[in-house]
Amino acid sequence: MACLVAAKLAGTALPMLLKHVVDALDTAEGNLIVVPLSLLLAYGALRLANVLFGELRDVVFGRVSERAMRRAALSVFRHLHALDLDFHLSRRTGGLSRDIERGISGISFLLRFMLFNILPTLLEIALVAGILLFNYGVAFAMITAVAVVLYILFSVVTTEWRTRFVREANRLDSSANTRAVDSLLNYETVKLFGNEDYEAKEYDRSLTAWEHAQQQNRLSLSALNSGQALIVAGSLTWMMILAARGVAAGAMTLGDFVAINAYLIQLFVPLNFLGFVYREIRRALTDMQRMFALQQVQPKVVDGADQLEMHGAPVDVRFDDVHFAYGPKREILQGVSLYIPAGHKLAVVGASGAGKSTLGRLLFRFYDPTAGSISVGGRDIRGLTQHSLRSHIGVVPQDTVLFNDTLAYNLAYGRPGASQAEIERVVRLAHLDHFVAQLPDGYETRVGERGLKLSGGEKQRVAIARALLKDPPVMIFDEATSSLDSASERAILDALREVAQHRTTLVIAHRLSTIVDADEIVLLDQGRVVERGTHAGLLAAGGAYARLWQMQQREQPAPPAAAVPA
Repeated sequence: MACLVAAKLAGTALPMLLKHVVDALDTAEGNLIVVPLSLLLAYGALRLANVLFGELRDVVFGRVSERAMRRAALSVFRHLHALDLDFHLSRRTGGLSRDIERGISGISFLLRFMLFNILPTLLEIALVAGILLFNYGVAFAMITAVAVVLYILFSVVTTEWRTRFVREANRLDSSANTRAVDSLLNYETVKLFGNEDYEAKEYDRSLTAWEHAQQQNRLSLSALNSGQALIVAGSLTWMMILAARGVAAGAMTLGDFVAINAYLIQLFVPLNFLGFVYREIRRALTDMQRMFALQQVQPKVVDGADQLEMHGAPVDVRFDDVHFAYGPKREILQGVSLYIPAGHKLAVVGASGAGKSTLGRLLFRFYDPTAGSISVGGRDIRGLTQHSLRSHIGVVPQDTVLFNDTLAYNLAYGRPGASQAEIERVVRLAHLDHFVAQLPDGYETRVGERGLKLSGGEKQRVAIARALLKDPPVMIFDEATSSLDSASERAILDALREVAQHRTTLVIAHRLSTIVDADEIVLLDQGRVVERGTHAGLLAAGGAYARLWQMQQREQPAPPAAAVPA
């Protein structure tokens, strides 16, 4: 602020110093030698001081602006990760990223121009009006005040009118960006159906709407600029006429005329910029509103008041009369009760849509049950911190999504900071070592967007390896071998059986041959437990599980040998 005021004081003194230089030249009939050298040196010094104090102001405040952007971006980023899975399943990634990008830019603009343009301009208006009032009379000061008030009122009213065009252009810009990102993320699907032209037409349709909105935006901007120019030109002409009359009457010197002209130009240049700044501030506020609206979204899954930090010892898991629905008309689980003793393995099987994967999501607290409770180590998981709960549960999902980074990065994501030896150990356990050895770049191979450069089986083995690297006391395997061939499946099952020996394990499976060694098998049907027991006991009972086993045996007569219980 000190640098800002110093720069403005130096700038405001320049026209008055210029007046004295002109008057000295005028009375000396153009003889430069008689012009006091001190005036010219002072003029140059003030001009330099005006620039230097402005630059120093930028240097000092730059850190403030950048730190504010950093903190705001980090705050939104953390909040988005704190939101529940339901929000992220329904969000549009392209539009969301564009809203955040524009919001962060809006913060920078608002901070910088509120301090560097609006406040300095208001200070300059006050200084110029005071100088004109005390040196040249009320008329000049009144014209300045009226022009400034008219200019600001016109700018505010017109900008409010055109804000709707800005909002619409932003909305359509986000829509077009979302369309492009969605299409590129689903590149393979587009190619499979030969829909390149269709995607291009849809993208062009979004761009056409944006183009029309931008035309309206540009026309309204032209109207605003024209009105502002009319106010500036009118007030400037009026004051120049008054000043010229004063010079002609001998009441003013030629230096006074030059000084008044310099003051007006010096005043209306930043004032004209003030109109632009106000328009951009409205845009920045609109952009920031969309970004901060994201922070108003409250997560449906929150930490309980009784937060408990878990430790690494084996723990039991209990589902007690759990009901869950994704919506009022979509009830998934209806009174499911399960118990997994510490260090035991429980397998859940059933048809698609029976609610198997939902059990894993509930245990991991992606959602909370609509009724009933889930406890880990005898404590309701709603009383645990989400971080402590999830840090002690390893998940191998059915659909593995990888970061667009190196293979080493994706493997180490299970436990950032793990040593290379630890990573290589889990790679061997997941039987991924031969695949890594065949890669020209080894662990530094980039896996592509969402891991598209790897096959389904390779991605699943990466998921298994990084879950093992996490080394949690509770494991969830959600169709963990669904993308593997028979040979790889036998090897992985041996590895999983080994790592699950001292862990509490929930296995969600479709192929029954992969879970015959489970301590208990539960068959779900339409969200209800219809059968439970060991593999041998369920086969002997001859119920739904036995029929499902026989059907799968007919489809695959030779089950993996490693899966047959001893």
